[in-house]
Amino acid sequence: MLSAIAFALYLAASAGLLSYGLNSYVLLFLFSKKSKETLARQLLTEEAWKKQHPPGVSTNLPKITTQLPIYNEYNVAERAIRAIAAFDYPPHLHQIQVLDDSDDETCALVDSVARELRKKGLWVDVVRREKRLGYKAGALADAMPAAHGEFIAIFDADFVPEPDFIRKLLPHFTNERTGLVQARWAHLNRDSSLLTRAQSIGIDGHFAIDQTARSANHLFLNFNGTAGIWRRTAIEDAGGWQADTLTEDLDLSYRAQLKGWHLEYVPHVAAPAELPETYSAFKSQQFRWAKGSIQTAMKLLPEIFRSDRSFFAKLQSVFHLCNYLAHPLMLLVALLALPSLHFLGGSFHTIWIIVFAIPLVAAALGPGIFYTISQRHFYPDNWRSRILLLPALVLVGFGICISNTRAVLEAFLGIKSGFIRTPKRGSKVAKNYNPVANMIPLLEIAAAAYCAISLGFYLHSGNFGIAPFLFLYVAGFSLVGFSSLREQIHARKAS
Repeated sequence: MLSAIAFALYLAASAGLLSYGLNSYVLLFLFSKKSKETLARQLLTEEAWKKQHPPGVSTNLPKITTQLPIYNEYNVAERAIRAIAAFDYPPHLHQIQVLDDSDDETCALVDSVARELRKKGLWVDVVRREKRLGYKAGALADAMPAAHGEFIAIFDADFVPEPDFIRKLLPHFTNERTGLVQARWAHLNRDSSLLTRAQSIGIDGHFAIDQTARSANHLFLNFNGTAGIWRRTAIEDAGGWQADTLTEDLDLSYRAQLKGWHLEYVPHVAAPAELPETYSAFKSQQFRWAKGSIQTAMKLLPEIFRSDRSFFAKLQSVFHLCNYLAHPLMLLVALLALPSLHFLGGSFHTIWIIVFAIPLVAAALGPGIFYTISQRHFYPDNWRSRILLLPALVLVGFGICISNTRAVLEAFLGIKSGFIRTPKRGSKVAKNYNPVANMIPLLEIAAAAYCAISLGFYLHSGNFGIAPFLFLYVAGFSLVGFSSLREQIHARKAS
């Protein structure tokens, strides 16, 4: 009886993963259908705007406020402030707001850089709060009354935007109902480690295919929390920044679109950023994104279903907001593979191939093709060498499913947690921000051992089709678990 229940749950989890895999093909189709046409239109828009607003001429340019939320970012704060201060935009029309919630040496550093820039004639304001209520969303909301800009640019502290960033994105606000223009993320430290290379492929896939397909086909699109410019009235009309989810950017994006605002993605404008270089930092970032996206889904999906959007747009919003549900499904497949083998028995090879191998292969191939095309799209000269690192992304994706499953469960159960920022290293590590120790690495190592036992039973029974997937679970859990544990031990010794 228990093995039958396990098998039924396994089938349900496999079907869920299959749906995610198949949706990768849908997004690839939408991308191929509109990407070239959209790029051509955007380039023409930029050229027309440049003729009307040549460099050095400030006539008819709007005021811009660039907000830089910071919390204990000693390693990267100065770099980010100076990059924003170097924008090729009239200083009297560009207000820089450093939203500094820090409680360490970062405060003195920010004040020193701000004083220096003000002496050079730049408009730099440092905004501090007595209490860090609402985390990043709270800081953004608190600073809005003091923001003078008609448009609000937002950057996280690990970003180093190019000087022409504003001038490249402003042309796309010619439509008065455009509420946001989002740029692409590039990578400052892609080659630092196997982990950063793997992350770069995942992020490139999102920005090459996912964001392009959604923007070009008028589906729900998300602000990525940084490297974008908002129209101030869109923020206000949508209800402003709210801190009831851990992904305030995703939340505001959907609320704005439900109010009728259009969000534009401009993939050929890239803002370089720093990727997390430790597994602990990467998992904390993923945890926040996973929990926040499910919180946003629970908050907004009822309103989305009641809206006048098409059924297809609503369906895609479900895949978009519930993307991290794939991780609990992956974990269920790993845990239920062994009891499902007991239910089927060793002689049901044909049934096993139909219900086990085919869904898993179909689900796995979709994302693989998705990421391959994204690398070819962004890096036509060396995409083949880059895609050789796709197995690393796969291993990391398998390995973090326990941590992300915890995030999803906390969201569903309404368990509150703080906004754990992702530590940044910067060009020089002047201050170490140690990871928060927890028991997750031990669970990941235990899961690796369990999957190894399951793999042994499958091989012994002659069912070889699922063996590659179980091997990926073993390798992924081992890689992430042991790496995270090593980082925690090293941090404990260093403190």
